[in-house]
Amino acid sequence: MLPQGSLPGFDPPVPTDRLFLAVFPDAAYAARLETFAAKHLAARRMPGDPVAASRLHATLFHLGDYTELPPGLIAQGAEALAALQSEPFEIRFDHIGSFNHHHPRGDFVLTAGHGNEPLHALHRQLAAHLHAVALSQHTKGSFTPHMTLAYNKPAVPLVAIEPVVWPAHEVVLVHSLLGKTRHIRLADKALQ
Repeated sequence: MLPQGSLPGFDPPVPTDRLFLAVFPDAAYAARLETFAAKHLAARRMPGDPVAASRLHATLFHLGDYTELPPGLIAQGAEALAALQSEPFEIRFDHIGSFNHHHPRGDFVLTAGHGNEPLHALHRQLAAHLHAVALSQHTKGSFTPHMTLAYNKPAVPLVAIEPVVWPAHEVVLVHSLLGKTRHIRLADKALQ
């Protein structure tokens, strides 16, 4: 007997759309981070380019992958985002490498061994706002602040580096077109 979904015409649909909430560096910091990523990829002899500056971000919440965005989801995400109250703060990353270096390939990331309490506080507050707009199913799980610098690279252990610090000035609701490396800003909230 064939496993369910293996018959022609019964394959599960492939998601084309992703919705997420994230902190993006401003253009000047993003350009510096892209250069930083390229330098670290070259030092490790990893071929390929880093994530483009315009797409570098730290994800706060992944609101799902879909074949088309569900009705009302964007409005719910924007409502949760609009309720956010936070002053600008700095994000500090002090480790670089792959989260699970026991696999042959993975994402090459910046992360932190500890700290980033303002970012964690922002995450907790946004979780409460997502709960208030009936999106609590997207707030489960742990939160490990990180920025993906390159995708699908040879996995390497996380190592300590001189801290990379950048200011967080806004949170953005993003529609990502999967496989097309395109982000569409749907809503944003300035931190002030």
